[in-house]
Amino acid sequence: MKTAVRDLFNAPVLPGLDYRDGFIGTDEELALIAQIDGTGLSPFQFQQWTGKRLTRSFGWSYDFTSGAFARTDPIPAWLQPLKARAAAFAGLVPDDLVQALLIRYDPGAGIGWHKDRPVFEHVVGISLGAPAAMRFRRRAGTKFERASADLAPRSIYHLTGEARHGWEHSIAPIDTPRWSITFRSLARPTALPRPAVAS
Repeated sequence: MKTAVRDLFNAPVLPGLDYRDGFIGTDEELALIAQIDGTGLSPFQFQQWTGKRLTRSFGWSYDFTSGAFARTDPIPAWLQPLKARAAAFAGLVPDDLVQALLIRYDPGAGIGWHKDRPVFEHVVGISLGAPAAMRFRRRAGTKFERASADLAPRSIYHLTGEARHGWEHSIAPIDTPRWSITFRSLARPTALPRPAVAS
């Protein structure tokens, strides 16, 4: 059962942010980490800047240097069962999730403030390894409103609606390794051909 992330007073942290602990088991987590590390990860590139985290995209890839959005290698077979479960958690069908982004965060790595590219709609993430904090902010006059959600190992979250479009989010750097698998749907799925599925 998915639930809204809640604060100490049992109020939702953000509308549109759903979360569940213990989405996968420990053995599955270890197997997924091994698969991620074996996929040929590359340092994240943003224009002329190289990030500390290592990434690999499947299905669709966004080039932050050129701004190009294009099909890439299909989502591999080992990710398909997890994708189906992630889609069910988000109230989607598996074919809606057409992109998978794998990330390894080595010590000191995080993600700065951003919104996912507008070509994407639903964002469904699975957190592996060390716990992390997902931070949120949105401008309110000359200041920012802020919120935060703890991401436990083996947990899943879903960003949609206000949490997806009204707030920026970031991942605070941590001192121990962490991995993540993020599935995304397209904002206009009829405007682009779907990538092939690996057999």
